[in-house]
Amino acid sequence: MNDQEVGMVVHSLTKLIRRHLENSINFQYAKSITGTNGWIIAYLAENRDKDIFQKDLEEKFSVTRSTISKVVKLMEQKGLIARCSVPDDARLKKLVLTSQALTLHNAIKDDIKNLEATLTRGFTQEEIDKFFSYIERMKSNLAE
Repeated sequence: MNDQEVGMVVHSLTKLIRRHLENSINFQYAKSITGTNGWIIAYLAENRDKDIFQKDLEEKFSVTRSTISKVVKLMEQKGLIARCSVPDDARLKKLVLTSQALTLHNAIKDDIKNLEATLTRGFTQEEIDKFFSYIERMKSNLAE
């Protein structure tokens, strides 16, 4: 057996990844946004081709109407989303990301893409596939 401990090596890699991300300006700004705000931004960005309403967020994130109402109001105040009328029903307001939120979302996606490229530099696709296979097997071992 190897003298290295898998758990310690994974922990060390996790710390290096976190440090790498924390040095990103985009992630520094993103840290000022709550986790829920980040999930909502990602959801709205990935569903830009659809009309998304407050009730959709209630269902997607399994939260109450009052909770999502407060979150949406705060996100509006932060300049992250806007409520826009829809032609069919003046009472309904679809939620739309502001350019600020969309820029942030895209910048973070780029940071993650660059991190992935850095992490996998020098690896073949077969090696990457094996890596994921090993990780899945370890996760399965822990779930037993």
